[in-house]
Amino acid sequence: MNHSLEENHPSRSWKEKFEASFRGAKLGVRGHSSFFVHFFFTALVIACSVALNIALWEWCILILCIGAVLVSELFNSSIETLVRGLPLEQRPPFWPALDIAAGAVLVASGFAGAIGLLILAPKFLTFWVHG
Repeated sequence: MNHSLEENHPSRSWKEKFEASFRGAKLGVRGHSSFFVHFFFTALVIACSVALNIALWEWCILILCIGAVLVSELFNSSIETLVRGLPLEQRPPFWPALDIAAGAVLVASGFAGAIGLLILAPKFLTFWVHG
């Protein structure tokens, strides 16, 4: 018997789709402590950016980096949630997928950090030296 996804999940209105999306974002953020670290650094970057009066294009790049890290963390959280839903004896084959997802967050965070330093460090040094 071949059932399509549509047969099992009837079409939803745009309102229902947005509600589900916001619920998913809330579940991803609230259920995983890693977001505290990401939000801390996000707040730090935003505060430094405001204080250093960065250019619009620099804001765009930093916001893109922040978004990439948060989105990768949400994907990581979704994979963790799926694996936790399995019986314990069925989880071992999925450990590599969890490691890869965590690695994706690490890579996104590393690149975001490097880009943040490239944008903010020279401005901070100029501010520090010239007051």
